[in-house]
Parts: sequence; structure tokens; C-alpha cells
Amino acid sequence: MYVEYHDKEWGIPEKNETALFERIVLEGMQAGLSWITVLRKREHMRACFFNFDPAHLAKDGPGWVSAWLEDSGLIRHRGKLDAMVSNARIFLEFDDFAGYLWSFVNGAPKQNCWGSLSEVPVQTVESIAMAKGLKKLGFRFVGPTTCYAFMQSAGLVNDHLVNCASHAQCQKLGADWIV
Repeated sequence: MYVEYHDKEWGIPEKNETALFERIVLEGMQAGLSWITVLRKREHMRACFFNFDPAHLAKDGPGWVSAWLEDSGLIRHRGKLDAMVSNARIFLEFDDFAGYLWSFVNGAPKQNCWGSLSEVPVQTVESIAMAKGLKKLGFRFVGPTTCYAFMQSAGLVNDHLVNCASHAQCQKLGADWIV
């Protein structure tokens, strides 16, 4: 599961707004848990959370929180569930959510050249700025570490190690990136 996620999703530049929203939600859900827990529950979350469609979550989500809290296939944390619904409402106020998120890296993936995992930061100046910006707008469960994990996942930064085949792939994808 980890390998498939790494090879097919993690670090691939993403600009689809619903996909970006899903990634932010999943990173927020991960707070305090292992990533494998999120990956194992992701398909069930997609089914229960209307494929992470922000309009559907904003409209119908409040009525589902109690049922979601009883569903062992989900991450049952009221704060995270309420934040997802609230964040969906805020998302709907954007004309260009992708553009806003990508603005924190000047519109193109930041290409890092890490040789070992010990070099990879858990947060950066950009993730701190993103967290502050999102929180100012009212988003929740978007601290600097969560935002950096999101940036890695959605390909805003290329944090594949240089000896990883995915590093070159993501570097190539980012070379002509236009948001």
C-alpha cells in the first residue's frame, strides 16, 4: 500500500481542486496517527465523505458527523470531522483554491535534492506561511507540519530522495509546471 502510494501519487504535482482538498483533509486526519492508518481507511473515507466533494460536504456533512463518529472504518475524531466540514465551506469561497495553495511555492514545484531522510524537514518557511494563511481564512487542522506533509503529497515540493526513481519523474513533471 505504501509503495503504490509512493510510486503513483506522493509528490506528483496536483492542481485538481477536489484532489487538493482531499489531500489537505487526509493530512489533517493523519495528525497524531500513522500514515498507514489513513491509507487503510482512505477508500472508506472517500465513500462516506462524498468523494471529498467540498460542496457536498459543506451542505450535507453536518448531518452526517454523528454517524461518522460511530463508523469504525473512519477516523472518529469529532474535531477532525467538524474541521473537514468547516474547511469545505471555506474552500467554496475560493475562486482559485489551487492557485492560492501553489502561490506558496511561486506557482511551480520546489525541487529539493535530499540524499537521506534525515535531511528532509518536517516544516519550512513556506509551510509555516501556508498554515498561517489557511488559519487566517478559518481552516483548521492545518499546522505547519501538516501543511508541509500536504506540500510533499501534492507535489508542491519534490522531497523524493535523489536516489529514488520518483525524484527524476517528479522533477520532469515539475519542469514545465504551470498552475
